[in-house]
Amino acid sequence: MSDLAYRPCAGIMIINEAGLIFVGQRIDSTAEAWQLPQGGIDDGEDAQAAALRELGEETGIAPAHVTLIAEAPGEYFYDLPDELIGKVWKGKWRGQRQRWFLYRFTGSDADVNIATAHQEFRAWRWATPAEVIALAVPFKRKLYEDVFAALSAHLP
Repeated sequence: MSDLAYRPCAGIMIINEAGLIFVGQRIDSTAEAWQLPQGGIDDGEDAQAAALRELGEETGIAPAHVTLIAEAPGEYFYDLPDELIGKVWKGKWRGQRQRWFLYRFTGSDADVNIATAHQEFRAWRWATPAEVIALAVPFKRKLYEDVFAALSAHLP
């Protein structure tokens, strides 16, 4: 596993007017796998542009319905569990290195449409930071804790 690189990725935390965070339940897992929107950064793509692209691809939320609040400093890493190495991302990556962005959601719930062309979520909801961390798969919890801590000055 140590020979594999980390997949470059952008993560998006969306906060609504009630101070709750968007979280989606993955469609490709039978487990209660909930996560924040995130996805790969294409070669030559700006991390923030990737975040907005992924937001649309995963949630149907248009860039016009979000406003950037903050970017978490630095990069955040997680390793895949051993049983997933070689099974996801065509075996190319050991985990992800992520840049994180916090956006305020300025739309309404009607502006969320997870039935996208390449649907990744089967369900979605607004949750507190503690709920987001509790709902996350175990191998992402520490990363989420670190991201929430880094953005805590901008969260209720």
